[in-house]
Amino acid sequence: MISTDELKSQYAPHGTLRVALNHGNRILVGRDANSAPVGISVDLARTLADTLDLPLEFVEFDRAVDVSSSATEDTWDVCFLAVDPKRAETIDFTAPYVRIEGRYLAAPSCDAADATALVQSGLPVGTVKGSAYTLTLERKPGAEHLKVYEDIHAMLAALDAGEVAAAAGIGSVMEAEGEGRPGSRALSPPFMEIRQAMAIVKGRPLAAAHLKDFVAQLAREGKVGDILERHGVARSCAMTV
Repeated sequence: MISTDELKSQYAPHGTLRVALNHGNRILVGRDANSAPVGISVDLARTLADTLDLPLEFVEFDRAVDVSSSATEDTWDVCFLAVDPKRAETIDFTAPYVRIEGRYLAAPSCDAADATALVQSGLPVGTVKGSAYTLTLERKPGAEHLKVYEDIHAMLAALDAGEVAAAAGIGSVMEAEGEGRPGSRALSPPFMEIRQAMAIVKGRPLAAAHLKDFVAQLAREGKVGDILERHGVARSCAMTV
């Protein structure tokens, strides 16, 4: 039988549960009026820390690639990322707990009728370095037309400047950005379904198994759906684990 101390030591070898937050995903993480982190990831992290009776520390990053690339640097213990085979080389994922659509935001000058037509057109498409949708698009037809930018701000600036015909990103974020750009539009259908999971750095098998059970239990009990709704995301986006 696994002892509580043994489990805690795998989760938090330094005594505090260090949870990486990716501010590049606006669906999962934001900031309140005092710049403190809030959101779905924050609520899940606090629930986990309370379950383990461990102190909690947030390690904040601007991009998903900064989280995944630091997995071997002992800067965090648990993170929230989209499941991807490349990332799984250094990170142990739970089953996904939420699905998020990936969509293209077409510039006003882009005449592609839908996502399929955009890919077939050969027009340049902007993406963000190391994001889940970039990792996926790099393996799909049209990868040779991708232009990778350091962050979402640089990508959207390129869209506005006419450097790319469209930008790839989280569906609801692309729709929101389109509202402030007359003539632009989010293309259908979604080019992918981004499946977000919790994860822990490799080499901690007891904690990895516990984390999978933790997420599965929250999903079964409807608590994931509760957290999503609290932050304005439809309960239907929660996945059955």
